[in-house]
Amino acid sequence: MTNHAAVTIVTGGASGIGLATAAWLLARGRSVLVLDHSEANLESARAALKAYTDTAAFAVLDVTDEEAMLHLISSRIPASTAISGLVNSAGFGADIPFFETTSQTLRDMLEVNLVGTFAISREVATRMSGTGGGSIVHISSVSGLIGNKGRSAYGATKAALVNLTQVMSNELARYRIRVNCVCPGPIETPLAAAAHGDAGKVLWEQQVPMKRYGTPKEIANTVGFLLDEESSSYVTGQIVSVDGGFIASGLLSPA
Repeated sequence: MTNHAAVTIVTGGASGIGLATAAWLLARGRSVLVLDHSEANLESARAALKAYTDTAAFAVLDVTDEEAMLHLISSRIPASTAISGLVNSAGFGADIPFFETTSQTLRDMLEVNLVGTFAISREVATRMSGTGGGSIVHISSVSGLIGNKGRSAYGATKAALVNLTQVMSNELARYRIRVNCVCPGPIETPLAAAAHGDAGKVLWEQQVPMKRYGTPKEIANTVGFLLDEESSSYVTGQIVSVDGGFIASGLLSPA
């Protein structure tokens, strides 16, 4: 990775939405540091992004390990290199009835989905504040905006990202740091397949007006817009649902 080229960091970047976002950025000449907790996923990502060996870098990171995160950023991105973007895509969820959701499940999701996002965002924003600003995009979920069944823990963590986005955008605007949040609906990712199952997939497709799952690339297109200073220079504090119309719909018309 070139020391003097601005870098965008993508957490959870080795699969699903994170990988699609990294590919979107690399295809447009951006330098990207792909972070993921899974070395196996990173190996797959290296293969998928092999056309961009000059501008793509990869590293293992558990976002709940703040000390490791601080060391990684300082060692992999020298002070002479600006961090122009951060995409917080690391996260996990599950479809668990409220009465079966344990406090430990909630704590585990909070650590990854919220605390990990908070910690790396604070570190990156500190760097950005001294280099003219940048763009931070949190990946939340429609489950953070509405009461989807089985999402008491997951939805609570994702709802917290919505408010975190609003507070950060308020406080960081003076440093020319824009902060926005993308809330995907059902997306064709390994995470969604595991959480939804076959029956859940049918249910989602019935409830989404467009009658289909989205693709990671469709989310990446929106994330890319929010990262691009030329395209979205006056956009901050926004919560953007990319969900096939799910949040906006009421009773659906007959098929």
